[in-house]
Amino acid sequence: FDFSEQWFLFFPNLIKYKEKEILSVKMVSQHQSKDSGSKKNEGKELGMVAPQDKSSKKMKSSKKMKFASSSAETEPTSQTTISDDSKTGRGMSTMPRVVKRKLQKLRPIVEYNKRGKGIGQAHSEMQSYIGVLARSRVPLVDKKWSQIPKDIKEQIWEAVDMAFVVGQGGKNSVLSSAAKKWKDFKSTLTRHYILPYTNDKEKLSQPPETYKFIEKAQWDAFVASRLSKDFESVHSQHAQIREKLEYNHRLSRKGYAGLEDQLEETMPGVEIDRSTLWKRARQDKHGNIPDPKVAEKAKLIDELQKQVSEGKVSVYGSNDVLTMALGPEHPGRVRGVGAGISPRQYFNLPKPQRVSFDDRLKDSLRVLLQEETKKMEAKAREEALRMEARTKQLVEAEREHFLSQLSQLIPNFDPSMLKPRISQSPKNPMSDKASCSGGDVIEVGDYSNMEAPSSLKTLCRYVETTLMPEEKILQFTIDKEVFGRERDTFLLPEDITQFAGMEEIGATVVAVYMRYLHDVLKQANMCSMVGFIDPAT
Repeated sequence: FDFSEQWFLFFPNLIKYKEKEILSVKMVSQHQSKDSGSKKNEGKELGMVAPQDKSSKKMKSSKKMKFASSSAETEPTSQTTISDDSKTGRGMSTMPRVVKRKLQKLRPIVEYNKRGKGIGQAHSEMQSYIGVLARSRVPLVDKKWSQIPKDIKEQIWEAVDMAFVVGQGGKNSVLSSAAKKWKDFKSTLTRHYILPYTNDKEKLSQPPETYKFIEKAQWDAFVASRLSKDFESVHSQHAQIREKLEYNHRLSRKGYAGLEDQLEETMPGVEIDRSTLWKRARQDKHGNIPDPKVAEKAKLIDELQKQVSEGKVSVYGSNDVLTMALGPEHPGRVRGVGAGISPRQYFNLPKPQRVSFDDRLKDSLRVLLQEETKKMEAKAREEALRMEARTKQLVEAEREHFLSQLSQLIPNFDPSMLKPRISQSPKNPMSDKASCSGGDVIEVGDYSNMEAPSSLKTLCRYVETTLMPEEKILQFTIDKEVFGRERDTFLLPEDITQFAGMEEIGATVVAVYMRYLHDVLKQANMCSMVGFIDPAT
């Protein structure tokens, strides 16, 4: 027997032995007494790792663990308790079942969920066992966990590792759990056995009956530290912080991870989000929420979940139902999933990259240079279009002058004879010229018979009667929100006729059309769904 396991805690329960078997331990609670008759296949249920011998096959215990209490206190319940005559309710956990399995070299395998949090019966037993070790092996001193000697922490880890298959990286989580349980143990002693009896020195002269293993010297020093003025100030501050917690959960030692695992078994195929976990963690065993404030938030969560399922409300990342109901998250924390889960782990958010000031300055200068370059290129293209238009006008004027001279020199000369004949498919109704069977070219001056929308016909008439005679150029201003920068662009009459005639169009026409399309999307509040790229770049 390992005497370092505080064997005197378990001695009252180890009264007699059977041949090659350890006797069954008496259960204190009535609920556990009913369950004592169904102890079978415990090793198969918990996934034991045991040597292949005959004695291990004879072990009998309950297939599914039963607990004496469903209280939401931090210190977990156990299979066996030592009751205090002066205090009703649950006593101290001793976990004789774990010690019994250690004697038989059986080690339950601790299971974990997708986020690395422990779940299942083995994990619950391990947490209770860690609490036993933290209470019995760590001295009751007014120090922080970081000041506890390393050899004591190593003993706790070795004891847990001998009793359970924790897996890689489990040492840190075990010691973190031991630190919290040791702190909670000191808090329990302070709240229940010291502060209520500040005026009763006789009550404070001896350790509580429930925790007889506490040495009197340690107890006296601990009581003195808890009655000091420094601790009174710290206790008052912590009490004020505790009062600010509005929505207290009612979880037992299974925590959020155990609750999620339980819901996945009872609700197969249903995605369990943290808003559901938050709400269920605050319900009693009958499914009711006693706290009115919590009940109001739970009702709001139900309404938001309904709106999400109907498509009226969309959720993304950390802006989910629980955030909408309770408000923004505290930086670095995630509500409704338990401790140790970061926002990046739960929401899968990308890791922010650190950028130096020099890099940011270089990026800003690069963006400014690109914008200025684009402006200069656009200005050069517009100037080229103007020059091209003027050159074309000069060529046409020179051609007309040449034809007029020919008409004076040649009798009965028709200038239209020198115009190029255009043979175009009549399938294009937007063209101003069409071919005929005789091969003669007919000028089309009437747009009323065109098979096109009336607005396009009006545009063609406007080009023919106004723009072309007066040699006008249309100027458009494209707002910054279209292409990311504001610029002016120009349309020639030829650009419009090419567009109307279903001919090849240039980047300027495309840019103007994109501006029009942006205005349409803006009126429909759909600009955030579409992005535009300047065709001139």
